[in-house]
Amino acid sequence: MRNFISYEKSLEILENIKTKTPTIKKMFLTDALGHVIAQDIIADHNSPEFPTSAMDGYAIKAEDLNSEKLITIIDKNPAGSVVESEVSQGVCIKTFTGSLMPKGSDTLIPIENVEVIEDKIKIIKKVPKGFSIREVGENYKKDDILIKKGTIISFAEVGVLASLNIAQIGVFVSPTVAIASTGSEILDLGEIKTNDSQIRSSNHLTIEALCKKAGADVIQMGIVKDDINSITQLLQTGLQKADIVITTGGVSVGDYDFVQDVIKDKLNAEILFHGVTVKPGMHLLAALKDDKLIIALPGFAYSSTVCAILYVLPFIYKLKQSKQKLPIVKAKINQDFPRRIPKTIFTACNVEYINGNYEINFDGKRKGTSAILTNMLETPALLIQKDDSEDIKAGEMVDILLLDQLK
Repeated sequence: MRNFISYEKSLEILENIKTKTPTIKKMFLTDALGHVIAQDIIADHNSPEFPTSAMDGYAIKAEDLNSEKLITIIDKNPAGSVVESEVSQGVCIKTFTGSLMPKGSDTLIPIENVEVIEDKIKIIKKVPKGFSIREVGENYKKDDILIKKGTIISFAEVGVLASLNIAQIGVFVSPTVAIASTGSEILDLGEIKTNDSQIRSSNHLTIEALCKKAGADVIQMGIVKDDINSITQLLQTGLQKADIVITTGGVSVGDYDFVQDVIKDKLNAEILFHGVTVKPGMHLLAALKDDKLIIALPGFAYSSTVCAILYVLPFIYKLKQSKQKLPIVKAKINQDFPRRIPKTIFTACNVEYINGNYEINFDGKRKGTSAILTNMLETPALLIQKDDSEDIKAGEMVDILLLDQLK
């Protein structure tokens, strides 16, 4: 008799697996996009290092703001140069965006706030003292930790690293995932259908897309027939090459569900759990072999996809040392939604962001088996009902997982 565990317990088991710190490699900044930074990045200087103009205008002393006299322009101060002239009372220097503020000045009056009369200016609209000056360290200060270890490199990180004159950065090597679908009835892309019982497999490609989006390298192993030798060879090959091996199909209780037999009997893997009180995906199996994780997912398309999101993606985050989490937020539901069974249930829904809040509905979602992958199209999310939850009433706030924000 199989011993089913709770969804929370299954997550706890995977979270407690000890993993090795991945290898670090150096990459050029823009090539490192999507990778996880392997050390804290600390500023080695102030930015800006000197008071700097934030606009085009005239560098003046603030005491001249209240003067009725014209202010004499004594010099120009282009960006990229250091002007030798100094500002004193009654004189100004024309200064441009990004220029260092001239010595003696403490305020920048924008060009639109003055009237130019020959070599002088008349202030026609006052500004506060210190206006439009970027102070030393406004962007960052020396010794600030600007980017923390475990951050995924995106456009902003590239910009900050470039400002620090860092051309190459150490990143963690991405985990490798091997993926295959099992089943004598399923066909790969391009295979010709020879009888009505055959179906086209999408699972291995859907999960490949999820894993790649999460930053993993993928070994696509395609379709494997339902026989013990083929499945054994598949898993042995995957374990040699990958950190995680994922299969779909063959973990239920049918006569031809051989994946579980191979994992338990042929590989002698350590079974972490086989059977979780979750819907979809109750026959999910997780095992360890030589410090490699095997995740055997159900065969139905919706089931395998949801379980890959819930179990595979967090383990990829863990392996690559990132701080990523699944995007779970609160949303308002637009209809009653009863608790049907004592399991943790993930139901496809539509989500909209309206007046600062997420709202969900089930318009156009099909009801049926766990094979309906089309329910994840358009603006999808998963409504989360815990195994001890009550019936949900229209207008209540619920937990949802935003599928379009998966990374």
